[in-house]
Amino acid sequence: MKDKVRVITSSQRGKGISMREGMMAAKHDIIMYVDGDILTYPDGLVELLTDDIVNDEADFVKSFFERQAGRVTQLVAKPLLSILFPGLANFQQPLSGMIAARKSLLQKVHFENDYGVDIGLLIDVYQQNARIKEVNIGRLENAMQTWEQLSKMSREVSRTILRKAESIPLQNLETLGNINIIREQMEYSILESIDKLEKMVIFNLDEAVFTQNYLYLAAAAFDQEEPLIQILQHYSDPVSILERSAALFQGRNLAELLEVADNIPYTPDIRHVIRELKKRGYVCGFITDGFECVAQHMKNKLGADFAFANRLHLIHSVATGELTIPEYFLETEGNRLTYDKSNILKYISEKYHIPSQNIIYVGNGESDRAMLQEAGIGVAYHPQFVEVESLADKVIEDPCMAPLLDIAQASPEKQGKRWPTKRQVRNIGLGSLAVVATAGLLYLAARQVRKAMAPAEEVV
Repeated sequence: MKDKVRVITSSQRGKGISMREGMMAAKHDIIMYVDGDILTYPDGLVELLTDDIVNDEADFVKSFFERQAGRVTQLVAKPLLSILFPGLANFQQPLSGMIAARKSLLQKVHFENDYGVDIGLLIDVYQQNARIKEVNIGRLENAMQTWEQLSKMSREVSRTILRKAESIPLQNLETLGNINIIREQMEYSILESIDKLEKMVIFNLDEAVFTQNYLYLAAAAFDQEEPLIQILQHYSDPVSILERSAALFQGRNLAELLEVADNIPYTPDIRHVIRELKKRGYVCGFITDGFECVAQHMKNKLGADFAFANRLHLIHSVATGELTIPEYFLETEGNRLTYDKSNILKYISEKYHIPSQNIIYVGNGESDRAMLQEAGIGVAYHPQFVEVESLADKVIEDPCMAPLLDIAQASPEKQGKRWPTKRQVRNIGLGSLAVVATAGLLYLAARQVRKAMAPAEEVV
């Protein structure tokens, strides 16, 4: 990001999904992938991997290199390839992740979402009769993996090769029993311990980070202004608004959705403020009525610790038009569930083992009223309504977020006690969305987004 490179966040964890979604977001024809765990790359790596494609001497380039070890390659991948895909048996490092190809070729193949992605791509392009070349990129150093990681890799690599070979007659698979695959994958937790965390700041992404409304701008970007106006005029309950709004984005891929977010200006110093708060021991996160994929992207972009939002359904990184509202945004009223964003405060407090008295909440809309009161310190950032301002403990009128650092000095850790509790108030749902959704604002947003998304130089 320091070099002005565009960084996107995958819709879910997994190397294959990241590779595919990066390919979808890329603007140019030749795409190159490099592994993130390599400590030393040679000069001229780009040319080594792409020159043969530029010169039309290859469609797909795979690297090989000197390295400290390659146990899964030698014990699993090569024996299986020699039996099932003998045309690939001579590749020195079939599992290498440093590759290059034309986007048009990558759009025809399948990206596995695990350690099998690299061998799967090699087999797929081979079966597409692509011209494949292997190039030497010198000696590389990468982090050594544990036996548990190698076990998982071997299982996923072998599974991918076998699945790709399903069309091969069974008699050719008889010798597979002689290949000793590393034993069953050991499962272990990678969840970070948060028991010692004591204080938190929660930002309303829509009201305190973004300076313009994502839903409006996305609707404008995809020519869905009129349908969104109709939804906001005909429906008042938040669930109906959310579900019908999500349907407007059916067929849009993740790269397009995130591009809208990347063109929304955000509070100028928010990244610096989050970094300083974390230095002081605060957990920092975002909540939003919008889409989880966008919230997670902004979390990573700005250095926050978590993000909670509604889950837009994606299949192969493309929106289906369906939406799931998580339980932490719902409340039971009689025999039905109603949307209540303020429930998230209790959920986050329990999840991170931080009492609500030790939480600072930053928002400014009608739907923030309950959380501004229930949090230990409620901060109204440029409040939209007088009532909201009167409920908050602190008000920030400055265009920047820096005053929050002064507010956060009065932490419970320094005071030696918890912040005082407050009187509970009635819950407010997604009212702010309907209140501010007028045709005039929507068309203004359309003009803004078209200006913001004007062609510019970009690196993916």
